[in-house]
Amino acid sequence: MTDTVVAPTLRQPRRVERLVTGQATSDGAGVKLTRVLTHDLQFRLDPFLMLDAFGSDQPDDYIAGFPDHPHRGFETVTYMIAGRMRHRDSAGNEGLLQNGGVQWMTAGRGLIHSELPEQEEGVMEGFQLWLNLPAKSKMLPAAYRDIPSAEIPEWHTEGVTVRVIAGALGEVAGAVQRPDTLPLYLDIHLAPGATLAVPLPAGHNAFTTTYRGEVLVGDTAVPVKRMAILANDASADGVLLRNAGTVEARTLLIAGQPLREPIVQYGPFVMNSKAEIMQAMTDFRDGRLA
Repeated sequence: MTDTVVAPTLRQPRRVERLVTGQATSDGAGVKLTRVLTHDLQFRLDPFLMLDAFGSDQPDDYIAGFPDHPHRGFETVTYMIAGRMRHRDSAGNEGLLQNGGVQWMTAGRGLIHSELPEQEEGVMEGFQLWLNLPAKSKMLPAAYRDIPSAEIPEWHTEGVTVRVIAGALGEVAGAVQRPDTLPLYLDIHLAPGATLAVPLPAGHNAFTTTYRGEVLVGDTAVPVKRMAILANDASADGVLLRNAGTVEARTLLIAGQPLREPIVQYGPFVMNSKAEIMQAMTDFRDGRLA
Protein backbone atom coordinates (compact mmCIF):
# COMPACT_ATOMS: atom_id res chain seq x y z
CA MET A 1 0.00 0.00 0.00
CA THR A 2 1.54 3.33 -1.06
CA ASP A 3 0.60 6.97 -1.20
CA THR A 4 2.38 10.11 -2.35
CA VAL A 5 1.70 13.35 -0.50
CA VAL A 6 3.13 16.80 0.05
CA ALA A 7 5.67 16.88 2.87
CA PRO A 8 4.59 18.84 5.95
CA THR A 9 6.40 21.91 7.25
CA LEU A 10 7.34 22.83 10.81
CA ARG A 11 7.51 26.12 12.67
CA GLN A 12 10.08 24.97 15.22
CA PRO A 13 11.64 21.50 15.04
CA ARG A 14 12.67 19.69 18.18
CA ARG A 15 16.34 19.65 19.13
CA VAL A 16 18.32 16.58 20.18
CA GLU A 17 18.56 16.38 23.96
CA ARG A 18 21.30 13.78 23.88
CA LEU A 19 22.75 10.87 21.93
CA VAL A 20 22.77 7.37 23.39
CA THR A 21 25.04 4.47 22.48
CA GLY A 22 23.39 1.07 22.77
CA GLN A 23 24.75 -1.60 25.08
CA ALA A 24 25.89 -4.95 23.72
CA THR A 25 24.14 -7.81 25.49
CA SER A 26 22.47 -11.16 24.87
CA ASP A 27 19.01 -12.52 25.56
CA GLY A 28 16.95 -15.64 25.04
CA ALA A 29 19.24 -18.63 24.52
CA GLY A 30 22.23 -16.42 23.82
CA VAL A 31 21.10 -14.20 20.93
CA LYS A 32 23.54 -11.32 20.56
CA LEU A 33 21.89 -7.91 20.37
CA THR A 34 22.26 -4.23 21.19
CA ARG A 35 19.99 -2.75 23.86
CA VAL A 36 19.29 0.74 22.51
CA LEU A 37 16.64 1.81 25.02
CA THR A 38 17.81 0.65 28.42
CA HIS A 39 16.10 0.34 31.81
CA ASP A 40 17.37 3.70 33.03
CA LEU A 41 15.53 5.50 30.21
CA GLN A 42 12.07 4.02 30.89
CA PHE A 43 10.71 7.06 32.71
CA ARG A 44 12.32 9.54 30.31
CA LEU A 45 10.87 7.74 27.26
CA ASP A 46 7.57 6.59 28.81
CA PRO A 47 5.56 4.72 27.41
CA PHE A 48 8.49 2.85 25.85
CA LEU A 49 10.26 0.32 28.04
CA MET A 50 12.97 -1.19 25.86
CA LEU A 51 14.32 -1.30 22.31
CA ASP A 52 16.63 -4.07 21.18
CA ALA A 53 18.42 -4.13 17.82
CA PHE A 54 19.65 -7.42 16.47
CA GLY A 55 21.66 -7.91 13.31
CA SER A 56 24.21 -10.47 12.21
CA ASP A 57 25.15 -12.74 9.33
CA GLN A 58 26.79 -15.16 11.76
CA PRO A 59 24.33 -17.95 12.66
CA ASP A 60 25.94 -18.52 16.07
CA ASP A 61 24.77 -15.01 17.03
CA TYR A 62 21.06 -15.81 16.55
CA ILE A 63 20.40 -19.48 15.81
CA ALA A 64 19.35 -20.45 19.37
CA GLY A 65 16.58 -17.85 19.30
CA PHE A 66 14.21 -17.17 22.18
CA PRO A 67 12.72 -20.40 23.59
CA ASP A 68 9.54 -20.40 25.72
CA HIS A 69 9.38 -17.41 28.07
CA PRO A 70 6.55 -15.47 29.77
CA HIS A 71 5.33 -11.87 29.52
CA ARG A 72 2.75 -9.80 31.39
CA GLY A 73 1.71 -6.15 31.40
CA PHE A 74 2.96 -4.68 28.10
CA GLU A 75 3.16 -5.09 24.32
CA THR A 76 6.04 -6.31 22.16
CA VAL A 77 6.54 -5.01 18.63
CA THR A 78 9.02 -7.01 16.54
CA TYR A 79 10.06 -5.52 13.19
CA MET A 80 12.00 -7.89 10.95
CA ILE A 81 14.30 -6.12 8.49
CA ALA A 82 15.76 -9.39 7.22
CA GLY A 83 15.34 -13.03 8.17
CA ARG A 84 12.62 -15.38 9.34
CA MET A 85 11.39 -15.96 12.89
CA ARG A 86 8.65 -18.41 13.98
CA HIS A 87 6.31 -17.36 16.80
CA ARG A 88 4.28 -19.78 18.92
CA ASP A 89 2.42 -18.97 22.13
CA SER A 90 0.29 -20.48 24.87
CA ALA A 91 -2.89 -18.94 23.39
CA GLY A 92 -2.50 -21.15 20.32
CA ASN A 93 -1.18 -18.43 18.00
CA GLU A 94 1.52 -19.22 15.46
CA GLY A 95 3.07 -17.07 12.76
CA LEU A 96 6.16 -16.63 10.61
CA LEU A 97 7.74 -13.18 10.77
CA GLN A 98 9.58 -12.47 7.51
CA ASN A 99 11.47 -9.66 5.73
CA GLY A 100 9.75 -6.32 6.32
CA GLY A 101 6.99 -7.76 8.50
CA VAL A 102 5.85 -6.83 11.99
CA GLN A 103 4.60 -8.94 14.89
CA TRP A 104 2.50 -6.97 17.37
CA MET A 105 1.82 -8.92 20.54
CA THR A 106 -0.17 -7.71 23.54
CA ALA A 107 0.91 -9.73 26.54
CA GLY A 108 -1.88 -8.36 28.74
CA ARG A 109 -2.57 -10.65 31.70
CA GLY A 110 0.02 -13.05 30.42
CA LEU A 111 1.20 -15.60 27.92
CA ILE A 112 4.19 -17.81 27.23
CA HIS A 113 5.74 -17.72 23.79
CA SER A 114 8.79 -18.63 21.75
CA GLU A 115 10.54 -16.86 18.87
CA LEU A 116 12.82 -19.19 16.95
CA PRO A 117 14.76 -18.55 13.70
CA GLU A 118 13.68 -20.49 10.63
CA GLN A 119 17.03 -20.16 8.91
CA GLU A 120 20.46 -21.67 9.36
CA GLU A 121 22.47 -19.07 7.44
CA GLY A 122 22.23 -15.54 6.09
CA VAL A 123 21.41 -12.20 7.69
CA MET A 124 19.03 -11.87 10.64
CA GLU A 125 18.24 -8.22 11.38
CA GLY A 126 15.48 -6.34 13.14
CA PHE A 127 14.21 -4.57 16.24
CA GLN A 128 12.02 -5.42 19.20
CA LEU A 129 10.25 -2.61 21.02
CA TRP A 130 8.49 -2.96 24.37
CA LEU A 131 5.48 -0.66 24.72
CA ASN A 132 3.88 -0.26 28.13
CA LEU A 133 0.18 -0.79 28.79
CA PRO A 134 -1.83 1.46 31.10
CA ALA A 135 -2.77 0.01 34.48
CA LYS A 136 -6.37 -0.46 33.34
CA SER A 137 -5.25 -2.72 30.46
CA LYS A 138 -2.46 -4.79 32.02
CA MET A 139 -4.76 -7.68 32.91
CA LEU A 140 -6.76 -7.81 29.69
CA PRO A 141 -6.58 -11.02 27.61
CA ALA A 142 -3.49 -11.45 25.46
CA ALA A 143 -3.65 -10.71 21.73
CA TYR A 144 -1.42 -11.32 18.73
CA ARG A 145 -1.21 -10.03 15.17
CA ASP A 146 1.16 -10.74 12.27
CA ILE A 147 1.46 -7.90 9.75
CA PRO A 148 3.15 -8.96 6.47
CA SER A 149 5.38 -6.41 4.76
CA ALA A 150 2.82 -5.84 1.97
CA GLU A 151 0.24 -4.70 4.54
CA ILE A 152 2.39 -1.91 6.00
CA PRO A 153 1.30 1.42 4.45
CA GLU A 154 3.94 3.65 2.91
CA TRP A 155 4.23 7.43 2.61
CA HIS A 156 6.26 8.80 -0.30
CA THR A 157 7.68 12.08 -1.44
CA GLU A 158 10.78 12.88 -3.49
CA GLY A 159 13.74 10.95 -2.12
CA VAL A 160 11.78 9.72 0.90
CA THR A 161 9.98 6.48 1.72
CA VAL A 162 8.34 6.04 5.11
CA ARG A 163 6.90 2.75 6.28
CA VAL A 164 4.09 3.67 8.69
CA ILE A 165 3.95 0.83 11.20
CA ALA A 166 1.88 2.63 13.84
CA GLY A 167 0.18 6.00 14.13
CA ALA A 168 -0.07 8.15 11.03
CA LEU A 169 1.97 10.42 8.77
CA GLY A 170 -0.15 12.96 6.95
CA GLU A 171 -3.14 11.16 5.49
CA VAL A 172 -1.45 7.76 5.66
CA ALA A 173 -2.66 5.75 8.64
CA GLY A 174 -0.32 3.09 9.95
CA ALA A 175 -0.92 -0.64 10.19
CA VAL A 176 -1.62 -0.35 13.94
CA GLN A 177 -3.43 2.22 16.07
CA ARG A 178 -3.38 2.14 19.86
CA PRO A 179 -5.36 4.11 22.46
CA ASP A 180 -3.78 5.64 25.57
CA THR A 181 -0.15 5.54 24.37
CA LEU A 182 -0.93 6.70 20.78
CA PRO A 183 2.37 5.29 19.43
CA LEU A 184 3.99 6.56 16.26
CA TYR A 185 6.40 4.05 14.68
CA LEU A 186 8.01 5.08 11.39
CA ASP A 187 10.77 3.42 9.38
CA ILE A 188 12.21 6.31 7.35
CA HIS A 189 14.40 5.87 4.25
CA LEU A 190 16.17 9.02 3.02
CA ALA A 191 17.99 9.28 -0.29
CA PRO A 192 21.12 11.47 -0.35
CA GLY A 193 20.08 15.11 0.07
CA ALA A 194 16.50 14.25 1.10
CA THR A 195 14.72 16.03 3.96
CA LEU A 196 11.61 15.07 5.92
CA ALA A 197 9.61 17.01 8.51
CA VAL A 198 7.43 14.94 10.84
CA PRO A 199 4.88 16.69 13.10
CA LEU A 200 4.85 15.52 16.73
CA PRO A 201 2.56 16.48 19.63
CA ALA A 202 4.56 18.56 22.11
CA GLY A 203 3.73 16.29 25.04
CA HIS A 204 4.84 13.05 23.42
CA ASN A 205 8.21 11.50 24.19
CA ALA A 206 10.18 10.72 21.04
CA PHE A 207 13.47 9.30 19.80
CA THR A 208 15.21 8.18 16.62
CA THR A 209 17.67 5.36 16.05
CA THR A 210 19.79 5.25 12.90
CA TYR A 211 20.43 1.85 11.33
CA ARG A 212 21.90 2.82 7.93
CA GLY A 213 24.20 5.71 7.16
CA GLU A 214 23.91 8.95 9.13
CA VAL A 215 20.88 11.17 9.72
CA LEU A 216 20.85 14.83 10.69
CA VAL A 217 18.19 15.32 13.35
CA GLY A 218 17.83 19.07 13.44
CA ASP A 219 21.46 20.18 13.53
CA THR A 220 22.77 17.02 15.22
CA ALA A 221 24.40 14.20 13.26
CA VAL A 222 23.12 10.82 14.44
CA PRO A 223 25.37 8.05 13.10
CA VAL A 224 24.49 4.41 12.69
CA LYS A 225 23.81 2.49 15.94
CA ARG A 226 23.01 5.69 17.87
CA MET A 227 19.74 6.82 19.43
CA ALA A 228 18.77 10.48 19.59
CA ILE A 229 16.40 11.48 22.40
CA LEU A 230 14.32 14.45 21.26
CA ALA A 231 13.85 17.32 23.68
CA ASN A 232 10.32 18.03 24.94
CA ASP A 233 10.31 21.74 24.13
CA ALA A 234 6.77 23.05 24.63
CA SER A 235 6.98 25.27 21.55
CA ALA A 236 8.39 22.61 19.20
CA ASP A 237 5.98 21.01 16.75
CA GLY A 238 7.94 18.13 15.21
CA VAL A 239 11.29 16.83 14.04
CA LEU A 240 13.34 17.64 10.94
CA LEU A 241 15.39 14.81 9.43
CA ARG A 242 17.96 15.16 6.64
CA ASN A 243 20.45 12.94 4.84
CA ALA A 244 23.56 15.01 4.10
CA GLY A 245 25.54 11.96 3.01
CA THR A 246 26.12 10.22 -0.30
CA VAL A 247 24.34 6.93 0.44
CA GLU A 248 20.82 6.11 1.60
CA ALA A 249 20.20 6.64 5.31
CA ARG A 250 17.57 4.83 7.37
CA THR A 251 16.22 5.59 10.82
CA LEU A 252 13.34 4.64 13.05
CA LEU A 253 11.29 7.48 14.53
CA ILE A 254 9.28 6.37 17.56
CA ALA A 255 7.03 8.60 19.68
CA GLY A 256 4.16 8.18 22.09
CA GLN A 257 2.00 9.71 24.78
CA PRO A 258 3.43 9.05 28.25
CA LEU A 259 1.27 7.15 30.74
CA ARG A 260 2.84 8.81 33.79
CA GLU A 261 2.17 5.74 35.93
CA PRO A 262 4.55 3.79 38.18
CA ILE A 263 6.78 1.33 36.29
CA VAL A 264 7.87 -1.79 38.18
CA GLN A 265 9.72 -4.37 36.09
CA TYR A 266 11.08 -7.76 36.97
CA GLY A 267 12.44 -9.47 33.86
CA PRO A 268 9.52 -10.21 31.50
CA PHE A 269 6.87 -8.72 33.80
CA VAL A 270 6.04 -4.99 33.84
CA MET A 271 3.40 -3.85 36.31
CA ASN A 272 2.63 -0.85 38.54
CA SER A 273 3.58 -2.23 41.97
CA LYS A 274 5.85 -4.80 43.61
CA ALA A 275 2.77 -6.70 44.80
CA GLU A 276 1.61 -7.10 41.19
CA ILE A 277 5.05 -8.35 40.21
CA MET A 278 4.99 -10.91 43.01
CA GLN A 279 1.55 -12.04 41.83
CA ALA A 280 2.84 -12.43 38.27
CA MET A 281 5.72 -14.59 39.50
CA THR A 282 3.34 -16.71 41.57
CA ASP A 283 0.93 -17.09 38.66
CA PHE A 284 3.78 -18.17 36.37
CA ARG A 285 5.12 -20.65 38.91
CA ASP A 286 1.67 -22.14 39.45
CA GLY A 287 0.74 -22.33 35.79
CA ARG A 288 -1.89 -19.57 35.96
CA LEU A 289 -0.11 -16.89 33.94
CA ALA A 290 -1.56 -17.77 30.55
